[in-house]
Amino acid sequence: MIPVPGHEGRRVAVFGLGRSGITAARALKAGGARPILWDDSVSGRMQAQAEGFAVEDLTSADWSGFAALVLSPGAPLTHPRPHWTVDRARAACVPVIGDLELFARAIAALPRAQRPKIVAITGTNGKSTTTALIGWVLKQAGLTVHVGGNIGIGVLALPEPSPQAVYVIEASSYQLDLTDSFAPDVAILTNISPDHLDRHGGMEGYVAAKRHIFTHAGLALVGVDEAWGAEIARTLSAQGRRVEPVCTEPSPLGGEGGSRSETDEGPHRAGSSSEEASQDRSPHPSPSGPPSPPRGEGYLARPGSLIIGDQQVDLSASRSLPGRHNAQNAAFAYAAARAVGVSHDQAVAGLLSFPGLAHRMEAVGRLGEVRFINDSKATNADAARQALGSYERVFWIAGGRAKDGGIEALRDLFPRIARAYLIGEAADDFAGALGAVPHLVVRTIRAAVQVAAADAQTEGGPQVVLLSPACASFDQYPDFEARGEAFRAAVLNLGAAPEPSA
Repeated sequence: MIPVPGHEGRRVAVFGLGRSGITAARALKAGGARPILWDDSVSGRMQAQAEGFAVEDLTSADWSGFAALVLSPGAPLTHPRPHWTVDRARAACVPVIGDLELFARAIAALPRAQRPKIVAITGTNGKSTTTALIGWVLKQAGLTVHVGGNIGIGVLALPEPSPQAVYVIEASSYQLDLTDSFAPDVAILTNISPDHLDRHGGMEGYVAAKRHIFTHAGLALVGVDEAWGAEIARTLSAQGRRVEPVCTEPSPLGGEGGSRSETDEGPHRAGSSSEEASQDRSPHPSPSGPPSPPRGEGYLARPGSLIIGDQQVDLSASRSLPGRHNAQNAAFAYAAARAVGVSHDQAVAGLLSFPGLAHRMEAVGRLGEVRFINDSKATNADAARQALGSYERVFWIAGGRAKDGGIEALRDLFPRIARAYLIGEAADDFAGALGAVPHLVVRTIRAAVQVAAADAQTEGGPQVVLLSPACASFDQYPDFEARGEAFRAAVLNLGAAPEPSA
């Protein structure tokens, strides 16, 4: 845990007692503050009381005595309307902050020589994979690495800072809205596309929240495939900031020009860089590899490789980084690693050894020449696009609780579907959308896996059975993780051999 100084002996209101809230309370208490906790949930309040925290109904509290309100990122700051605690805090001139701001203040309180390095990642899609990938690469290079934030461990629950450590922090737009002083050494924006607009009052507010990651950052690594990211990169460059853009090229198979996978937000368009420009480039001949690119040169990510200036890094040996979207993730990871002192060779070795994340283009088993890929995290059509676009031909398992638009946005990828196996509430609607595309309504994952495996084996040769549902899981499962595990179990029950780590 990271103690948070600066509020010694003072009352600090903490609303929302999920993972981030209760951790913030512990960190504040460790730093000498007097956290006052409240939650609309009785169970949350009971947990706080069991830990010995002061629990007080904030609806009737004297807000003039609070030094700050630490707000759960799940509670709205501005839209559709401010949470009632925000109204109370503002009326009493009490600052409203979040756990990321507390982390920033804890780091800033350290003497400069004792501060760790910080790599922060945000974006619409790809941030979880990018965060995990950076953490993996740095650990493989022998660094002391702590990974957390919006992924895994809450940021204040990470180990106490040391000057040798690197914190790799995933930051959501909600968290960034609640920080003023967060100052990562490397800040990454993977991409921006419309989402959470009700929480940010429209696209302008959402972009502003994402852009906030760069306010006090050192190096800015910016995805520039879409207009919002490109504009942010241009603005930062005009301000004299250190900026390295990352753009992508679609696969020669096509179909990857739309949105990213790994969802929490929507579609974007890839850049128009020509593939021919990089076809004749060979890997860098120097044992030490290419230096980090100078400001403004940036990175070009294409399926299976990274282009750095006139040099190419071959990623084709990695089984965990298929497709354009994963090449972009790799570009961010490589650039971040180089920025914190990792050599070229160590960075590339880390990328190639990355085992991947569960439920995100995860290879879970093999039955003869048939591979089974778990992309349960693809909870809408935008997210499923990258998975479908990564394979020339797939036996596709899809369905669940449909999102707006269904799978109409994937129509250009229908020729890649050898046969679709439709599950859950959306099965009949998806069948109608597929039309003449071969498909079968099977309802359950177990049945889908059995039939798809048989069809793929009958087809002969190397084949892919892909779970990329393009739907939420809540019709049949509590979350996408449970759905992915059901897929894994069904595959292994066929007698498939588990895929070894990459």
